[in-house]
Amino acid sequence: MTSRYPISLLIALATCLPLVAQREPVLKQIDLPHPYYYREMYLPQLTTGPSSVAWLPDSRTLVYSMAGSLWKQKLDSFEAEQLTAGPGYDYQPDCSSDGRWIIYSSYANDAIELWALNLETRQSWQLTSGGAVNVEPRFSPDGKRIAFVSTSYYKHFHIFIAQFANGELTDTKRLTGETRSDLPRYYYSEFDHEISPAWSPDGSEIIFVSNRGHIYGTGGFWRMKAEPGAEAREIHYEETTWKARPDFSPDGKRIVYASYLGQQWHQLWAMPSAGGDPFPLSYGDFDNVSPRWSPDGARIAFISNRNGNTSLWTQEISGGSQNQIIPRERRYLRAMGRLTIQVVDSVGKFMPARVFVTGEDGRAYAPDSAWMRADDNFVRSERPFEAHYFHTAGNAEITVPAGRVDVEVMRGFEYRVEEKTIRVTAGETAKVTVQLRPLNLPQQAHSHWVSADVHVHMNYGGAYRDTPKHLVEQAAAENLSIVEDLIVNKEQRVPDIAYFSPQSDPASTASALLLHAQEFHTSYWGHLGLLNLSQHFLIPGYAAYPNTAAASLYPTNADVADMAHQQHAVVGYVHPYDTFPDPAKDATLTHELPVDAALGKVDYVEVLGFSDHKSTAAVWYRLLNCGFRLPAAAGTDAMANFASLRGPVGLNRVYANVPRGLLDIQSWLSSLKQGHTFATNGPLLGFTLGGRVLGDELRLPAGENKVKFTAWLRSIVPVDHLEVICNGHLARELKLSGDRETVDVDDTISLSQSGWCLLRAWSEKAEHPVLDLYPYATTSPIYVKVDGSAAKPAEDAAYFIAWIDRMIEDAKSNRDWNTDAEKKSVLDLLNRARRIYFGLEN
Repeated sequence: MTSRYPISLLIALATCLPLVAQREPVLKQIDLPHPYYYREMYLPQLTTGPSSVAWLPDSRTLVYSMAGSLWKQKLDSFEAEQLTAGPGYDYQPDCSSDGRWIIYSSYANDAIELWALNLETRQSWQLTSGGAVNVEPRFSPDGKRIAFVSTSYYKHFHIFIAQFANGELTDTKRLTGETRSDLPRYYYSEFDHEISPAWSPDGSEIIFVSNRGHIYGTGGFWRMKAEPGAEAREIHYEETTWKARPDFSPDGKRIVYASYLGQQWHQLWAMPSAGGDPFPLSYGDFDNVSPRWSPDGARIAFISNRNGNTSLWTQEISGGSQNQIIPRERRYLRAMGRLTIQVVDSVGKFMPARVFVTGEDGRAYAPDSAWMRADDNFVRSERPFEAHYFHTAGNAEITVPAGRVDVEVMRGFEYRVEEKTIRVTAGETAKVTVQLRPLNLPQQAHSHWVSADVHVHMNYGGAYRDTPKHLVEQAAAENLSIVEDLIVNKEQRVPDIAYFSPQSDPASTASALLLHAQEFHTSYWGHLGLLNLSQHFLIPGYAAYPNTAAASLYPTNADVADMAHQQHAVVGYVHPYDTFPDPAKDATLTHELPVDAALGKVDYVEVLGFSDHKSTAAVWYRLLNCGFRLPAAAGTDAMANFASLRGPVGLNRVYANVPRGLLDIQSWLSSLKQGHTFATNGPLLGFTLGGRVLGDELRLPAGENKVKFTAWLRSIVPVDHLEVICNGHLARELKLSGDRETVDVDDTISLSQSGWCLLRAWSEKAEHPVLDLYPYATTSPIYVKVDGSAAKPAEDAAYFIAWIDRMIEDAKSNRDWNTDAEKKSVLDLLNRARRIYFGLEN
């Protein structure tokens, strides 16, 4: 059987498959799409500030989760008492009505299990042990039953109830069913979910959130008898996104919940418990979430990110007075000490950096005010939990358990990663100074490489509240020069829309520029980055959203690119492909990149981003073979206010060669469009061919040419392959030796055909601290023109013709057009691109 694809591309694809399996998602037993959303917005996350709260029966004492432990604190006190201290991370407490028991969720051993703590004996018991994800436990008013959410049934979120007595669960039953929906959901499963249960005060009913019958959001509010098989009824619907978490008032007449209705941030809202018109209880451009009504009905406790990090507050029902609960004094269960970490340069000056700190107990630690971050994947054979880290301006003070403490420090890709181990004595302060050493980069007289992450979201529904100043500080800690904050909708809301501006943000510094741009969010055609819009944000920022006024497939991305180019924008495709597209086998194939590349609409491609890098490269190479000059860019798609994220900012970055001098976005964008770039998640690359630099064209006489090339590699982690790729084929494997982190090559290569060449580096497995699938870097191409040699991309053109034929077929059958003119416009566009490929095939 003859393959339809070149051998080199098939080899590249085959090597992708085992790589992805090595870094696996956190809590991989959940079977839902887009885990980065529900993991951050629904599942408990490690934050240095409070993350969830419950009341003791006296209505004067709170129990809350903070820094992965449970704490108890009175309303009129600044002293917090630690109730749990591992071995895992403990979250989401709830208290029994007699004040004897706390039930909570604990993350350890690749699962979240329910535990119970006896407040009299201070002993804990594990209640569940099935290896599922069990969250949001709630005691019934009489303390004899527990409602909770579990993935134990087909890996989906459903509500269970169980009998509770003497620290044990019995008679566990699934309360809600498994319903498969035929609605065209994208960010949510085809199976309905049920989350966030709360008991009615008389214990007879449960209120919960479910997306039954809805396409967007996590759904409306439902009530049902607390009996398996009972019929549920929806009492109120609005779009929610994982954080509504309703709670009954003690009198049973009202429900408090978190809502972003008509605004960009969650605030506290109340509605009648039987359903009705809700109204807000709090206001502000920040999140107030996880509300819990006090047993006496006088106050609501909740979590807020108004100061950036998470914090614990109460609000009085009458009058709305708010009060922050501050744990200034902490009584720990274990012997603790202090650790001061100073990160400096060669002359002792403080340097911003990323820091990983792990105690002897295996848990992560950070300063009390720092934003703790968690990796979204990890290699199980390397560590029991995903890596956690924080950013520092250069001086950090941390409370840690006495004993061994491991510290790891890094600052982007141009400094070596440093590791230290310290012994901390109980009650004392230890100090460690970490001097960052720059990599020995080759001297290049006419090169000045400036890094950028062209795909960041400053705020996107996460635990924290980011600001331009803080985002610039994040970039500084990652040694990143330019951040493109792509403003985009999260369902109905558009976080950070107020920041949009054609100018750089005032928080920018001489070494870090922050720009607010746009991501056009059409999943049908593929997402676009629109950098440097000079006039206004494009609204609506999406098309092809079923069951909305933007259901039509018009405008296409080509139309959007035209509108953006009219504003002098730079347009690129972001996070293109998780797998290599197959027109013959893929169930759907509507991604528009091949069309827009043929029509000259694309200024760059995120060849390194939130996708599989080699699958994206396989498509990119075919487009390059067809003669389309597409520069390499990189964007992390980092949600910068997430506690658990694909990141950090600058995880994927693109370096552009610009004139020396002031940091200037226009010069940088011009260099990007010309292809004077390389994209990376760690390895740094340099490549010249025949004296030409990246993005240039090399002209050669007809026949076989021995062409001089130079290549260099510097990397913070080992790489397994350094390759010269020409016209999609492996032209030269460059020898790696020693630590596989440094290579310099000056050699020749034979060229007889027109096309392109580039340099790429990659590894066969994940390498900490590169928090990506695997280390990978690629330059943009150097284009080659050999006299008398024309490119012959017939096979590549045929591949894209088959792709576009699928798109034409789907467009013809689509029923969401507003007018016949829209349909004709789109079909004409697709056929125009098809004719271009047809000309290349013949």
